[in-house]
Amino acid sequence: MLPIIKSSTEVSRVFTQGKRLNAHSLTLLVYESEEQHGHGGRVAFIAGKKLGCAVWRNRAKRRLRAVCRELGGPWEGHDVVFMARRSTADDPYVKLLADAERLLSRAGLRKVEAK
Repeated sequence: MLPIIKSSTEVSRVFTQGKRLNAHSLTLLVYESEEQHGHGGRVAFIAGKKLGCAVWRNRAKRRLRAVCRELGGPWEGHDVVFMARRSTADDPYVKLLADAERLLSRAGLRKVEAK
């Protein structure tokens, strides 16, 4: 089970002080956490009500959680927020995974592997 950011004040801190990275299918917010409240790193998954109904939002968050697990999250010393976009639930999973991997490498949390 992933350590989740639960407090709205902590999510707000990531929104205001974190680095925002955008891709076609998702947005990442990365905040380097100085204090480690008994955790190595935490994540949060957000799908806003403006984007779709509950079924759509649940599917988008489920896909984002799977991407996070596959890419080795959570990341030591960082709070990361995965935000769904309109295409999150509809794009092929491989594209969603590639977008997330590219954003994480731009944030310095993942090394780009030569193909």
